[in-house]
Amino acid sequence: MIWSKAHRFDPACAELADRHYSRQTIGSPQFAPPGRCLVLSAPCAYWVTSWPFAEYVKHKWAGAWMCSAFRREGGDVPAAAMIRQAVAATRAHYGEPPDLGMVTFIDRSKVPPLHTRKGDVWGYTYRKAGFLEVGETAGGLLALQLAPGAMPEPERAIGDQVPLWTRQQQAGATK
Repeated sequence: MIWSKAHRFDPACAELADRHYSRQTIGSPQFAPPGRCLVLSAPCAYWVTSWPFAEYVKHKWAGAWMCSAFRREGGDVPAAAMIRQAVAATRAHYGEPPDLGMVTFIDRSKVPPLHTRKGDVWGYTYRKAGFLEVGETAGGLLALQLAPGAMPEPERAIGDQVPLWTRQQQAGATK
């Protein structure tokens, strides 16, 4: 596992977030959306999984885990492998994935495509990690989704402890 658990005010992640196209307030110490989130840090990379409550979401993937941000600046581990490990860490942190799995949105006006013989491809690295194109938001963002059955097995990030309630449930199951 290359990812370590971090927090929404982690200074190293905030520095990387300042260079991500979706950053709303450059220089702000907080870079993750409000609500439930898992922030992961690796050398030269950060990842944010948010899990907004479905009743507060206005797109058609309400209830899904959201990859709110992923930025990698170098390193030896391929980006698609980092994405798969981040999803595995998300599964270990939150448990069983929601029916809609994980979704990420890509602003095609801010991200260059990969030029292939078949045409331009946005989100190539996510696609290599198993995400599939599932549509667009009302605002025109490209939606990519990783279904629960395509997710890697759970693997805890470095420093992410098993929640107390889980340990209590496990202890009760052994009695």
